[in-house]
Amino acid sequence: MKKLVVLSGSGISAESGIKTFRDMGGLWEEYDVMEVASPQAWQENPELVLRFYNERRKKLLECSPNKGHLGLVELEKYFEVQIITQNVDDLHERAGSKNVFHLHGEIRKARSTVDENLIYNIQGWELKLGDKCDKGSQFRPHVVWFGEPVNAILDAASICEKADIFVVVGTSLNVYPAAGLIDYVPNNTPIFLIDPHDVNSKYSSQITYIKEKATTGVPLLVEQLKEKYANG
Repeated sequence: MKKLVVLSGSGISAESGIKTFRDMGGLWEEYDVMEVASPQAWQENPELVLRFYNERRKKLLECSPNKGHLGLVELEKYFEVQIITQNVDDLHERAGSKNVFHLHGEIRKARSTVDENLIYNIQGWELKLGDKCDKGSQFRPHVVWFGEPVNAILDAASICEKADIFVVVGTSLNVYPAAGLIDYVPNNTPIFLIDPHDVNSKYSSQITYIKEKATTGVPLLVEQLKEKYANG
């Protein structure tokens, strides 16, 4: 089976009803997102940060995977599919995708503030002050905040280096370091980019553009890939 690597972004989740930071206009209620999603915010007002992520988590539990997520699952019948997602939600997993690598963490998990290797599933949607890990320290959301390094980027780059086919969906390749992952895809590897807007890339000559949203573009991609590669 050919290895198909998918880089997914907020656009695919937005179609399930999950607001992106861009949708928020940089604001949540009256707060700048830097005041609720950064290390400084955590130091100054952890209760506010927890409330912000609790509300996002609660909203996530009300949302369902869409045709974009489900189409990527269907591709597992024909390819070895590895998803690298910038999203912190679990919609890929809930759709049925077996191999999902999260670049920016997972909102339905919490981690220790003294040992980053202590990671726990959150039951339900609420994480409160006073909720502590086995070492007695406060839990924080298991996400990469603005201003924190994306430690998973090197592992993601290694995945991209093994791609026989590379797909980009729900991201405009403007947010780094994730946007730089395309640089690790082997030369002459076919690239498919699903986005309703024009996306400029230095790799345009090897990109097949599908100018659709994820819910309509991924089903089109499935048909194209089955026809071109599934029997190869």
